[in-house]
Amino acid sequence: MTANPIQLDIREATDADADAIVAILNPIIEARIYSVFDTPFTGDEERAFIRGFPARGVFHVAVNRADDTVVGLQNVEPFASYTRAFDHVGVIGTFVQLGLRRQGIATRLFDATLSAALTKGYEKLFTYVRADNPVALQAYQRQGFRVVGTAEKHATIDGRYVDEIVIEKVLRA
Repeated sequence: MTANPIQLDIREATDADADAIVAILNPIIEARIYSVFDTPFTGDEERAFIRGFPARGVFHVAVNRADDTVVGLQNVEPFASYTRAFDHVGVIGTFVQLGLRRQGIATRLFDATLSAALTKGYEKLFTYVRADNPVALQAYQRQGFRVVGTAEKHATIDGRYVDEIVIEKVLRA
């Protein structure tokens, strides 16, 4: 974290945040090295995603107090809707504006999101992290996520296979 950390507010995402969220996601997608998303999003697509977000989901944004801009986002969605057997499991995703990584934004998002996930009945969270994205893996591991395994050749980006690290965190025993 920097000597002068960004002052943040963490709050629930609204459809008014859609364009700001896309402004974070699209450069990450276009970099081709941080995410397995391969197609940029439009503001309208993101608005529809937010409006249709599951009631049991958690969707937070980190807002820089200095200029009221969204600088990060994190969400948890139910793992599966086709059975109740996974009702206690959520899938988490974390994205921070590229130029602001390693400044404590993800940590603040995790604080709020993990608490909200517990309140909504989640007992375990999991996700995939690109094997070639050690910064993201370290961010999750600092929050207590553990590596479960590697999904080899799990995605293809621009014709190149990408392995993904499967990670999980038990929130409640």
